[in-house]
Amino acid sequence: MNDENIYSGFPQDDERNVETVLRPRSFAEFVGRQDTVENLHTWIGGATARGECLDHVLFSGPPGLGKTTLAYIIANELQVSIKSTSGPALTKPRDLVGLLTGMQRGDILFIDEIHRLEVRVEEYLYTAMEDFFISIIIDPGPHSRSIRMDLKPFTLIGATTREGLLSPPLRSRFQIRERLDFYSTEDLTQVVENSARILGIGVERAAAGLIASCSRGTPRLANRFLRRVRDVAHAGGGELVTPAIATDGLRRLGVDEMGLCEMDRRILRVLAQNGGRPVGLKTIAAVVGEQEGTIEDVYEPFLIREGLLERTARGRAITPRGIQMVGAGPDEQRASSGQAGLF
Repeated sequence: MNDENIYSGFPQDDERNVETVLRPRSFAEFVGRQDTVENLHTWIGGATARGECLDHVLFSGPPGLGKTTLAYIIANELQVSIKSTSGPALTKPRDLVGLLTGMQRGDILFIDEIHRLEVRVEEYLYTAMEDFFISIIIDPGPHSRSIRMDLKPFTLIGATTREGLLSPPLRSRFQIRERLDFYSTEDLTQVVENSARILGIGVERAAAGLIASCSRGTPRLANRFLRRVRDVAHAGGGELVTPAIATDGLRRLGVDEMGLCEMDRRILRVLAQNGGRPVGLKTIAAVVGEQEGTIEDVYEPFLIREGLLERTARGRAITPRGIQMVGAGPDEQRASSGQAGLF
């Protein structure tokens, strides 16, 4: 299994069914983010008491923290239907029109990666979100005319990993905005134990804590690591995940005790080999063989949060702690400074 399959925010198709099973179905089952859960409880309760549709909701934050899960929980709490799509899938206005015209009052339209919407599609959302109608242009050209199509009131829930890329007109139309952040090890330990129960595998508390501590604060990773560790236990004829089995499973995945994978270490080594001087993102991507967006969205946030890497005006730079992690001491830094021309 390669690093992108482990850490990417977009799971492989053969894993989606398992992720659906592990996904909480109510706020009571949702672990962590209690402030967000309490807020959503309040907004849903107020809208229900008034007999109104819930205001449009925007979830932002890194991949794998529960944005999609919360959208489906809201639909369950409101007892309404939910239609799910993604920004890149809506390539033409008619794609959006087909979804909106088929919705009933109170239904939810969930758009993942909403910051990647085409501009033409986004513009159709403005009147749909504010006044619940869309205008369709017939026969574009000198004799064009528009037809107004009224929509039934609905709730749009958008999810984005890069809120800064949303246009101001679209962002302003979301009355409820919640940002999700990384989980604590304690909360992730509970996620692992809950998922193990659903999967029918026993897990010792210490083993659950070990998996949680290596999961980069992300529930999706914790569940994915648990499934691979479960394979190790079953391959050995056991039904209980012990710390030794968890350690073996994580080792097979190339994950160390800090949660660093091979790609993390390659990024840090590139920076260390440049004598500690900043390196541009394009250069890092070229050297490690990974896309710039993946490095910026998937790997960098964790490395920065752990104090191993920092962003500067001139590029990315490794910290003293990062140098220690890759085993490059001061002597190695001076020896490698002669290679700066490579970068």
